[in-house]
Amino acid sequence: MNHAPYALHPQLADDTHPLTTLALCELRLMDDANYPWLILVPRVADAREMIDLDADQRRQLTDEIDFAARLLRTAFRPYKLNIAALGNMVEQLHVHVIGREQGDPAWPAPVWGRVAARPYSPEQLVARIAQLQAALPN
Repeated sequence: MNHAPYALHPQLADDTHPLTTLALCELRLMDDANYPWLILVPRVADAREMIDLDADQRRQLTDEIDFAARLLRTAFRPYKLNIAALGNMVEQLHVHVIGREQGDPAWPAPVWGRVAARPYSPEQLVARIAQLQAALPN
């Protein structure tokens, strides 16, 4: 590893909107109105895999995945939660937390490569972020 300072990968910056900052991660909203979809990005330089985090960071990431999943459950009451860290297209470590419904555009398959992303309109984006922020604990 070259130990460059942490920076959000340009593809993640293009595909997501900031929601809040947690102790370890940036919590971001995926720009796909097909699903309630959050992305956690640990602010750790050069992290590509969970094993690139130290033990405390891995525990914190687990806590923040739990936080994001509970946030989606509170805000949207999804039928199922999908949680994944793939990184095949964007190598920077990031974790997807996706609320799924029976009958959503990709159900029951994984969301990747099934249907085109449906970017939020400006009005939808404001409403979705407000809905999530209202569900954040104080």
